[in-house]
Amino acid sequence: MISHFDVDAFYASVEIRDNPTLRGKPVAVAGSSRRAVVLTASYEARPFGVKSAVPLYKALQACPQLVVVPPNMQKYRDVSREIFRIFESRGHKVQGLSMDEAFVDLGSVSPEEAARLAQTIRDEILTAVGLTVSAGVATGKMVAKILSDSCKPNGLHMLRPGEEAAFLAPRPVGRLWGVGPKTQTRLQERGITTIGDVAALPDDQCKAIFGSWGLELRELARGNDTRPVEADRETKSISTEETFEYDVRDQRRLREVLREQAIELAQKLEREGLCACTIGIKIKRSDFTIVARQTNLAEPTAEARRIYYAAVHCLRRADLSNKAVRLLGTRVASLIVGEPRQQSLF
Repeated sequence: MISHFDVDAFYASVEIRDNPTLRGKPVAVAGSSRRAVVLTASYEARPFGVKSAVPLYKALQACPQLVVVPPNMQKYRDVSREIFRIFESRGHKVQGLSMDEAFVDLGSVSPEEAARLAQTIRDEILTAVGLTVSAGVATGKMVAKILSDSCKPNGLHMLRPGEEAAFLAPRPVGRLWGVGPKTQTRLQERGITTIGDVAALPDDQCKAIFGSWGLELRELARGNDTRPVEADRETKSISTEETFEYDVRDQRRLREVLREQAIELAQKLEREGLCACTIGIKIKRSDFTIVARQTNLAEPTAEARRIYYAAVHCLRRADLSNKAVRLLGTRVASLIVGEPRQQSLF
């Protein structure tokens, strides 16, 4: 049995935990710049339409009494580590999806025992860090996630083997993994609106509509999800970015931001015991077009100075021609475990 755990309104819940005067109020975690967006909102704010990715100014228009709290990412990372220690404390395989979300393989146990284990983990997290967690328990990952989403906040929902197809059938087709908004619209034009409609498709229609992955998708729609929990996922890359309050043309200012980002990334690499072989930057211009450049180092590094020099090299190659920049980010990739050596840069 597999359980999907998801901390309820994670960033907002941490802030409310640490400041009880916020309890019961509509709270949003967001930056303070002109272009800030909501990172997480408390459940009291959500009836007003305040949710993740909503521009802060729109959130304040919809909910004038909204309490805005600046994010503290280091605090959230520290809390996340405590939560994942609890997930891993019994030796179960754990697949982290984000700081506040994970799949846990509960092993070959009965559905009732799996539900008891999931409840014990939820209780331990509440005691240890003071946060509520919603959980879904099922034979497969997709159904477990849908279950946890359906019982938020602070719920636990278990589905016994053999009940998956009936549970999924009436749900919107967009709940299927791999079906995004555009695909959902296309399917609705064909009269396919529920997961049950996909489950009933014959082989030829599956292949005609979805291509080579159609039969696999139909199996998911029927509740047949054999994908394992993949423990110890390898970190592929680490990135950071900044959206400017006002568009930036000054190359000196852009280099200053790259320097700050290089220091941040070097600190992250040091904490993880990693070195990077590839450095890249991402630029979003004022017209929302995106430019990306990257370079490979001759030897891996975790030094801020080396990351910065490589990022500036990428910035020169981007050839902005004095075009205004809305967002600038730096990324380190091709990560390896180990100490950096004395290096030449390229």
